[in-house]
Amino acid sequence: MTETLERILSRVEKPARYVGGEYGAIIKDKSTVDTRVAFCFPDTYEVGMSNLGLRILYGIKNNMEGVWCERVFAPWPDMEGEMRAAGLPLYALESGDPIKDFELICFTLQYEMCYSNVLNMLDLAGLPLRAAERKDIFPLVIAGGSCAYNGEPLAAFVDAFVLGEGEDMNVEVVRCIQQAKREGLTDKTELLMRLSKIPGVYVPSFYDVLYNEDGTVKSITATHGAPEHPRKRIVTDLDSMYFPCETVIPSTEVVFDRVTLELMRGCIRGCRFCQAGQIYRPVRRKSPQVLVEQARRALEHSGYEEISLSSLSTSDYKGLGELCDGLLEYCEPRMINLSLPSLRADNFSYELMERVQKVRKSGLTFAAEAGSQRLRDAINKNVREEELANTCRIAFEGGYSTLKIYFMIGLPTETDEDVEAIAGLSYRMWQLAKKRSTSGRGVKITASVACFVPKAFTAFQWEAQNTRDEFLRKIELLRAKMPRAINLDWHEPSTSFLEAVFARGDRRLADVLEQAWRDGAKFDGWNEYYDFDRWMEAFRKVGIDPDFYATREHGEDEVLPWSHIDVGVKFSHMLRERHAAYRSEISPDCRVQCTGCGANCLLENGVKCDE
Repeated sequence: MTETLERILSRVEKPARYVGGEYGAIIKDKSTVDTRVAFCFPDTYEVGMSNLGLRILYGIKNNMEGVWCERVFAPWPDMEGEMRAAGLPLYALESGDPIKDFELICFTLQYEMCYSNVLNMLDLAGLPLRAAERKDIFPLVIAGGSCAYNGEPLAAFVDAFVLGEGEDMNVEVVRCIQQAKREGLTDKTELLMRLSKIPGVYVPSFYDVLYNEDGTVKSITATHGAPEHPRKRIVTDLDSMYFPCETVIPSTEVVFDRVTLELMRGCIRGCRFCQAGQIYRPVRRKSPQVLVEQARRALEHSGYEEISLSSLSTSDYKGLGELCDGLLEYCEPRMINLSLPSLRADNFSYELMERVQKVRKSGLTFAAEAGSQRLRDAINKNVREEELANTCRIAFEGGYSTLKIYFMIGLPTETDEDVEAIAGLSYRMWQLAKKRSTSGRGVKITASVACFVPKAFTAFQWEAQNTRDEFLRKIELLRAKMPRAINLDWHEPSTSFLEAVFARGDRRLADVLEQAWRDGAKFDGWNEYYDFDRWMEAFRKVGIDPDFYATREHGEDEVLPWSHIDVGVKFSHMLRERHAAYRSEISPDCRVQCTGCGANCLLENGVKCDE
């Protein structure tokens, strides 16, 4: 394999993606290993190596006795072509061994548009795509990540999903496999039955799904003793949780070339469109003292010159000032930049700005989501225009010259007036920035517009998505109203349409996914390879209407493809929030008043949500 790899690497773009050997990569003596794990990220090396979850689970599994976890990324099409021509199967970076010889193949699912790459990687590994066709007990294919909460479109290809946070659950899964190997178990069904007993593990083949004549789900019934409602797992104590202070340092440039420090999990806000804000509940946070120590160790190990504070809403972190002071004491004399993404416009301050820009300034980004106050109330964004204006004033008086504001179109209850209000709000922020700027440079305001995608486990999971034609009409309306002083960019509606199909999809989409892959679909998250017409042709060939999943309003009494999955947040809470949206009523955040979402049930011994 080494000779073959050396020969083809000279003919591909960015060969450093495929050679391994990075500082911090874990190499083990195979004679001490009884369980091989391939951690597969279905995107490029540059994207995957920027993922904190990969680094956490890589470290945890490699700390287990007898286990060797190795990294695998989707090869870019030029490398894939060379591999297929040379008969080189998909291999792990650390050892160069084919992953089809491993006991466990793990995929992380961060985005619906990566599904075609999952199939492509299984095929490159030399494995049958469908779980039912993989008769041998190993390798076992499992998947986790945010998309696993409704993994039904991939159910035919995946042996088991891990629901929720994997730090403890993955250890239990690997130990179960180790025990099966010690016993000499050869029955795959028996192993899956054992795995299904682990809280958080969902084996889709152990659930029978029946459909009504209109195509909706009639029932979902557990078999083989599997739990009726598999419940996600969480980590209750983040301070004691493993953090990769010593980790792999990429030997080529990656998307986020920096230390990422996770402050907390969950979000207090309850935006009605936001899946992450629901599935990562309840709110739990690390202490500033632990974070400062982890940051120092990670920076010393890596030599990075930037550290990013990560959470769903960083400026909501209790003790942010104390944390920033502790970090800057180490970072400032070493010229290490402190970056705070996920800031909110309603709690940005001079004090916070001064801390963020002590080393160097970068642009600021805030999410208004909607142009009108009525629609912001409907989606429970709880940001007022005067708060955004105050943020803009603080930033530009403090020397910033660029500001990006995120919006969505197609939100439930939206009117054309709401769309036009995006242009008006953006222009008012530009006028204020121009008046207040002290940077000595021209100000730049960018309005970035995404298309609303209804997601499972949100208050808007029942909503119909706008059609592609309606999205395009609204984009043209916005372009006509947007002043030339504002930079406007927007997402391609066809991509958002397909994302909605798979976000709310069921098991019948497996045939579409396989057909599209056989027709050449891969890297669908990348513009240069995404082909909307190819996907529509795959739907036509299989005989499935994609509008059934994306642009159809789902009934509130309908059995949804994910109705049997328990994320802690109750469907009754989601319904209350949906009804409040149509009244443009806001719900308080978790610090003001508990709304009774139900996520506290995931905490042990009566412990309350951190907020």
